[in-house]
Order: sequence, then structure tokens, then C-alpha cells
Amino acid sequence: MIYYTQFKTRLWEIILVGNELGLSNLHMVTEAGKRNFEISDKWQRNDSFFETIKEQILEYFAGQRKQFDITLNPQGTDFQKRVWEQLYAIPFGEIRTYKDIAIAIGNKKACRAVGMANSKNPLPLIVPCHRVIGSNGKLTGFAHGLKAKEQLLKLENYPE
Repeated sequence: MIYYTQFKTRLWEIILVGNELGLSNLHMVTEAGKRNFEISDKWQRNDSFFETIKEQILEYFAGQRKQFDITLNPQGTDFQKRVWEQLYAIPFGEIRTYKDIAIAIGNKKACRAVGMANSKNPLPLIVPCHRVIGSNGKLTGFAHGLKAKEQLLKLENYPE
């Protein structure tokens, strides 16, 4: 059985999807960006199943949490999972470039592929793809819109 829940944060609504194997999707309803997300009628709403995750996310938005302690189960290719592992390792309040991530996975020429894997990240916020910027220091691409990326970095006190 796959479960889901929805709740509001101080910035936008969040939808969580997962099962006993872990959290598989986190969607931020930012009204921007290019990611469409629909709740399947095959999923069962179960707010209590996600209570601990919801608490951690609300603590993050309140400035009281810098790391998440959540079992993750993202679905993707082996390459995407390697990129997401590197994203997960970026500390709170720090950034990396797409090239930094490409080098970390052992292929310094894979910057565009890293960008594509970022755009497919099913667990933004927890797997912090918002902490990846262009080599020129500019905020680039975020499936939920650049304004949301900027808001998350500001929340993490990243210098502008």
C-alpha cells in the first residue's frame, strides 16, 4: 500500500508519499516551476503514517532543524541515485555547483547530466537540490521555481 498526506508550511503546501520502505516523494506546491504532481486514486491518505516526517519538516521551516532523520526510498536510475546521494551530503547552509557534484560522482564532464538528475529529484528539501547553483554563482534551475529555491536558501541563512 502507498500512503500520502498533505499539509501546509509557512511557505507552501507539501505532499508526502511513501510506504513502509520509506519516503518516495515530497512535492512542494509552490505554484511555480515545471513539476506536475497528482495524487493517485490508488494511494491511501494516512496522516498519522507521516507524522514524524511532518514534524521534522515543520521544524526545518521554523529554523529548528538542519538535518532530517527519515528513511528514504526514492525511485530513479542508478546514476540519479548517485547524484542524489551527493546532494544529500551537502550540509545545511552550504552550496555546491553542478560541476562539484559531477566531480564528486567521478565524472567532471557530467554537469548537464547532474542537472537533469537534480530536476528529477523526487525528494526536494530533504535531498537538498536547492543547494546546487551554477558555476557562475547564480541560482539556476529548480523544478519548483527559482523563487522557492531562493526562499529555501534564505531560510538556511545562505549569504546572497
